[in-house]
Amino acid sequence: VHNGGLYKRPFNEAFEETPMLVAVLTYVGYGVLTLFGYLRDFMRQWKIEKCQNATEREEQKDFVPLYQDFENFYNRNLYMRIRDSWNRPICSVPGAKVDMMERVSHDYNWTFTYTGRVLKDIINMGSYNYLGFAQNTGTCQEAAAKVLSQYGAGVCSTRQEMGNLDKHEELEKLVARFLGVESAMAYGMGFATNSMNIPALVGKGCLILSDELNHASLVLGARLSGATIRIFKHNNMQSLEKLLKDAIVHGQPRTRRPWKKILILVEGIYSMEGSIVRLPEVIALKKKYKSYLYLDEAHSIGALGPSGRGVVEYFGLSPEDVDVMMGTFTKSFGAAGGYIGGKKELIDYLRTYSHSAVYATSLSPPVVEQIITSMKCIMGEDGTTVG
Repeated sequence: VHNGGLYKRPFNEAFEETPMLVAVLTYVGYGVLTLFGYLRDFMRQWKIEKCQNATEREEQKDFVPLYQDFENFYNRNLYMRIRDSWNRPICSVPGAKVDMMERVSHDYNWTFTYTGRVLKDIINMGSYNYLGFAQNTGTCQEAAAKVLSQYGAGVCSTRQEMGNLDKHEELEKLVARFLGVESAMAYGMGFATNSMNIPALVGKGCLILSDELNHASLVLGARLSGATIRIFKHNNMQSLEKLLKDAIVHGQPRTRRPWKKILILVEGIYSMEGSIVRLPEVIALKKKYKSYLYLDEAHSIGALGPSGRGVVEYFGLSPEDVDVMMGTFTKSFGAAGGYIGGKKELIDYLRTYSHSAVYATSLSPPVVEQIITSMKCIMGEDGTTVG
């Protein structure tokens, strides 16, 4: 059930439930593997089985252990069995099909050796290259190559010092126009856009209300901020509203003073579930309880909405209703980095106080050009109908 009056178009998400038999067998399988893992760890401890995992050297035995051995239990005993299915080196563009280096293991996935052969035309079902802009031919590649010859590959400085290029200014104006906001700022890493900017916006005495399925970058940013964090059930507006009510009624623990700020953290499309945030309802609650909204559009920007402007456009809402619009260039735009868009006062504040802006190296010029070219293509400003 949802508040139908808030939606300008039908919105009803349904996900296939896992059959009970499959769920039970999965848990039983994990249980069996865990039991065998404990048995094998016992055998390794008594030198019955050879220990191939990372351990402290003999001369380091008097040191405090660098890591807890038990924390590696899953890697040693469960993941190691299927490790050959992951981290496979790719030696081509991440298109619809990829070329992959062949590797073999002679010790049950503890180590791998490469045969020198390349497996051609493997179907790619795991890439973020949603719109196909990450390619080695075409207008994006040609534009990036031209900028590479003019500016070089690296900036070798931060935006605050000598790393502010005209290309960065052009990109930020274009992003602001694309999003429909007053101003925007670009960062060299999407993960750091969240983890380094949330601490600049909230701190001690503030409250963060975070969806339980938020990305690790949002979780890390929330923890680094020092703010109090409370989790609401995934896409559950009743759970969110209850937390908002409790926060306003009870205030801060012990002192009962009002919270300095209440910040709601949500994603446009949740990367693991594929579910779309119930944004009209979140915005209604945000306005009702006078809180702030931080929207992560890493997976929705470029790929959602009639003209690719993300979940805000998808629901026909105003960008002004979202206080902090965050997104990345690593998915739909086939590049790297991230951005934050919003009011001019917000962006001016982040230029001064964001750790990513002050200490991190600027975006590489060819990467900036890749973003500009692909974004103009999506916007239809490249003179073609490809976007």
